[in-house]
Amino acid sequence: MTHAPRTPRHASGALLALIYLAACLAPLALALLRPAAPADPWEHAAAGLGLVALSAMAVQFVTSGRFHVISARLGIDRIMAFHKIAAWWALAALLLHPLLFVLPTWAENPALGTERLTAYLTLPRYRTGVVALAALLLLVLSAALRERLPWQHETWRAGHLVLGMVAIFCGLHHAITAGRFSALGALNGFWWLTGLAVLLILATLYLWRWARLHRAPWRVASVTKRADRIWELDVQPAPGTPPLAYRAGQFAWITTGTHRFPLFDHPFSIADSPRRPGLSFLIKELGDFTSAVPALAPGTPVGIDGPYGNFTLQDHPGDAILLIAGGAGIGPIMGLLRDLAATGDTRPVRLAYAAGHPDNFACLDEIAAAQETLDLRTLLLSEEDTPSWQGQLGRLTHERLETMLSGLDPARSVAMICGPGRMITAVSDALGDLGMPMRNIVYERFDYAGGTSRQDRRHRRHFYGVLGIVALGTAGFALLA
Repeated sequence: MTHAPRTPRHASGALLALIYLAACLAPLALALLRPAAPADPWEHAAAGLGLVALSAMAVQFVTSGRFHVISARLGIDRIMAFHKIAAWWALAALLLHPLLFVLPTWAENPALGTERLTAYLTLPRYRTGVVALAALLLLVLSAALRERLPWQHETWRAGHLVLGMVAIFCGLHHAITAGRFSALGALNGFWWLTGLAVLLILATLYLWRWARLHRAPWRVASVTKRADRIWELDVQPAPGTPPLAYRAGQFAWITTGTHRFPLFDHPFSIADSPRRPGLSFLIKELGDFTSAVPALAPGTPVGIDGPYGNFTLQDHPGDAILLIAGGAGIGPIMGLLRDLAATGDTRPVRLAYAAGHPDNFACLDEIAAAQETLDLRTLLLSEEDTPSWQGQLGRLTHERLETMLSGLDPARSVAMICGPGRMITAVSDALGDLGMPMRNIVYERFDYAGGTSRQDRRHRRHFYGVLGIVALGTAGFALLA
């Protein structure tokens, strides 16, 4: 029995930006309601930076990509990009917080200014603020260096969570006990509500999801080898577990075994059509969790948390469809192709699939069979050659993309791309050069190497614009307080 995908409910990017601005600037507005002792504008700026940084830290728990209402419109790539940029912004604001307090003193008397800064960093009254700053610094740096740290992914995630909790709750304690504007009044109540909101978010992310993973388990049906180190994991709902309502191209978080917990789950694209019972995932052996997939026995309990993402043709319609996969990015692309075949879609479909070696290609027989039911043309590209390889060699160049678009209107076509970051940025920019509107170029990457595309840079300008408004609001607060 199939289950109809649910209608997506999500907020627009502009609305989300307004909500973010309201959350960050609200403590400044509340602080203005309470008279404070006269101070240098630099000290007011320092206080304002502390207020907006603390609020921004709380919002980081929401922009983690695990809330569908937030990530559905923008996509997980953009949400996580903003999450990272906002973390650096909050860290910079928190680092400036104590420095600007002592700047007027230091300008008049450097020795006295240094003594005052030392007091801020060592006196017991300010200790929780120092701990919050140290925790945020470790959190941001460990996130930036994640690929270089010799930690398992689960260890890093646990540390990320603990550091985040230490930073926000120590920061809230510091604001309430040592803050010039936060000790009493409406702003004091705002911080108590913020703490309760963070606790509710954590309970939703971990306790409620933990209960759901155990209340509605799935089971491993089979694990089938599809290519070198690529396995198809098929899971079916256990008795009493409802089917998952999703749209082709979305992803879910998976955790296995009897001790299923959201902190130990991993995201994988659903390589399946909603019109088929159960779920399948194409998983490449790349780490500790993925390397254990081939050994999963039938009947092993599986926790499924999803669906997530907007890598769907319902969210991005077009008169013609380009499906472009690189390496392990074939997972969501096969989900889209399988659903197009299941529905008998009549639109032109062009598929480009690139891999490093001919042994790395998965589901080639199924791709060939889809040409019998779809208006499908395929391009298979291998970087290495073998005597038996029948496809083309090299990479997906501008000329090859132009050939794929032959006979199609780029302005009315949509490109769905998944693969390594370097491939995605190159292909995205090349399609733009060939006349495809940026809004019709949709991608999900499984790594962030290879720089940024023009689309990434445009989104970053929007993000910096939002954070710039927060900075201007802080400057205004410094002048008005």
